[in-house]
Amino acid sequence: MPAIIHCDVAIVGGGLAGGLIALALRKKRPELDIRIVEGGERLGGNHLWSFFASDVAAADRWLVAPLISYGWTRYDVVFPGHARTLKAGYYAIESDRLDQMVRAALPPRAVMTGRKALGASARAVVLADGDRIEAGGVIDCRGPGNLSQLELGWQKFLGREFALAEPHPLKRPLVMDATVAQADGYRFVYALPFAATRLFVEDTYYSDTPEIDAPALRARIDDWLAARRIETEGVAREETGVLPVAMGGDFEEYWRSGGNRVAKAGMRAGLFHPLTGYSLPDAVRLARVIADASDLSGPALHELTFGYARRQWQRRGFYRMLAAMLFRAAEPQERYRVLERFYRLDAGLIARFYASQSSLLDRARVLVGKPPVPVGRALNVVSNAAKGVAIRGTK
Repeated sequence: MPAIIHCDVAIVGGGLAGGLIALALRKKRPELDIRIVEGGERLGGNHLWSFFASDVAAADRWLVAPLISYGWTRYDVVFPGHARTLKAGYYAIESDRLDQMVRAALPPRAVMTGRKALGASARAVVLADGDRIEAGGVIDCRGPGNLSQLELGWQKFLGREFALAEPHPLKRPLVMDATVAQADGYRFVYALPFAATRLFVEDTYYSDTPEIDAPALRARIDDWLAARRIETEGVAREETGVLPVAMGGDFEEYWRSGGNRVAKAGMRAGLFHPLTGYSLPDAVRLARVIADASDLSGPALHELTFGYARRQWQRRGFYRMLAAMLFRAAEPQERYRVLERFYRLDAGLIARFYASQSSLLDRARVLVGKPPVPVGRALNVVSNAAKGVAIRGTK
């Protein structure tokens, strides 16, 4: 017989956003009966999330610190005409670690893996096996809503973690190696030195389409390793991903597409950096906001998460404009010049940019001077983007 499960808060989707909300609630509100529902057999899936120290406010570091698998104090970027080492904390979280820490924090009955959710409302979740969860409030974190409501480009990647025959030469993370042949749009290789004989290498590129050619990306990674005479003994793990890069769209329609009047977090809430697609900084901030809320009922959670996500969308028109410039004003083979120029700017400006905290002065500095794109095309994109912000950003 189908069962009815009662709880205070049900989190649907056990990825990064859902896991962080569960951890934050457990820490700040230990008296609550929480359920986290995930269709897969483990939380977090098969992912590696990386972030800069400046992406997370000092007041929120308690939430992510226990999850960190690797950390460094500097990172490198390399372009055809520019190379730089930046002094900044850089960290990586493995999905296995997220799964471990959430299970350690919550009672066993609270972690409902292998349980697919068919639907969620503000106060209930219907599971594929016929069971039903009735909660004081529900938060849907199951991934994107209807992305056709947004005007998007894409960041696509394939990453492989290698066991090596000999120690590799990397001293710190190589966040962007754009000296590689450009393909489709802006392309770079990303490499993290986990240990002397353990290396994570990812081929990443910006593209106008979401389809990914995994064999081609594996071959590119092999070529990059061979060019550096890095010999591998085996592949410990592989992951692929396609992240949205937002140039515009109707935020409120996107929100409704993921469930009307239902609280949301993560990609389902449209909470990602418009130009990079990264969602960790927002996931941390919203988890803390939810944990600090006095009213966790379904309607209150909807108003809280919708209000938070809408404010972020309205504040990020600048980043959507830059995404539009990258995709529409720059020729595909020349897009790397946009990032090469960006990485010549002040280190503090770069850090604030990735944290979605650019000041007015930062924004002016990014835009002034001769842009590495055709001027007429850039002005046209900026004009159209400004109109889009005026129409859709003030609802």
